[in-house]
Amino acid sequence: MSIDFSQIPSPCFVLEEKLLRQNLTLIRKVMDEAGCHIILALKGFSMFSVFPIVKEYLPGATASSLNEIKLINDYLGYQSHTYIPAYQEAEFEEVLQRSSHVTFNSLAQWERFKGYVKHHNQTHPQKQVSCGIRVNPQYSEVETDMYNPCVPGSRLGVTRDHFGATLPDGIEGIHFHTLCENGSDVLERTLDALESRFGDLLYQAKWLNMGGGHLMTREGYDIPKLIMLIKKIKQKYGLEVILEPGSAIAWRTGYLTSSVLDIVDSQGIQVAILDTSFAAHMPDTLEMPYKPRIVGAYHEPQAGKPTYRLGGMTCLAGDFMGDYSFDEPLEIGSKLVFEDMIHYTMVKTTTFNGVNLPSIGIWQADNSFKLVRTYGYESFKDRLS
Repeated sequence: MSIDFSQIPSPCFVLEEKLLRQNLTLIRKVMDEAGCHIILALKGFSMFSVFPIVKEYLPGATASSLNEIKLINDYLGYQSHTYIPAYQEAEFEEVLQRSSHVTFNSLAQWERFKGYVKHHNQTHPQKQVSCGIRVNPQYSEVETDMYNPCVPGSRLGVTRDHFGATLPDGIEGIHFHTLCENGSDVLERTLDALESRFGDLLYQAKWLNMGGGHLMTREGYDIPKLIMLIKKIKQKYGLEVILEPGSAIAWRTGYLTSSVLDIVDSQGIQVAILDTSFAAHMPDTLEMPYKPRIVGAYHEPQAGKPTYRLGGMTCLAGDFMGDYSFDEPLEIGSKLVFEDMIHYTMVKTTTFNGVNLPSIGIWQADNSFKLVRTYGYESFKDRLS
């Protein structure tokens, strides 16, 4: 590992530029070989200080709110691919002005806003917006219900029984998003389900957006199969294919540094309290849930080695993660470095309890550290009134 963590404050998210470029190089190769468009999903990675790097490799980005759209416009210079579960009338004209593609979550939303789209496209002939509809293929292998958009009662996407024999007039694209950090084998089975329900409508569409969850930068991912699947569906239906991964872009590209503030004996369990928080700074670890790895630590308790439960600095009783073992006992001031803490972390942080957000920095390609952002009282206060 080339990073000198002694140069980095605590707590701090640290993105390693070299690793980000490695991921983007691989993704660009997939895009070129498959003949598709792979774009950045801001909901997974919105670190706009490195958007100039992302722009070197990817041709676009996707947003799920007007604020994300503005970030794409301002820091990538792209018109946004936009999908919002429910559009607000007061924002919709600006959404159209700032987007190249707009996907609707329901047929009712399309009916409500299609007049706006028609008027926009008539009055802006040089800036046409292509519209799509999100569908629910009623198939997903995501095991955690919170991340599964195909569970009964899901509000995301339209099932086949709500369509007639044709796509609504004015709808050019079909969008699905049912994967979450899955492989291309899962995509293959998902496409089978999609075709079985929506194959006739795919022939009528101009583009197919396969959403995110394609973890192509994970070791062992079957990239040739992904390329084959994209080429196959493009050729069969005469479609433009779009993928919008979030996790794959920033997968294993950085860290969250932390320090031990206190060590307490809790009924025989040693608890190390950190200057960061699982609930406020790493909420995905509790939502998914998953246990993050720590540089130099044993991921599971080891008999005979110093073992600790790690606690966050908020007063939430459940703000903890455990247990980890170490070769040497922890001390006040010991630095712990959590791995793979760039995607779905910064985008979800909160200032619950008034805790400061971690700083943000970049370990640059020349092996120097650049501190990009620090936070304090104003960041906490600005979220309140």
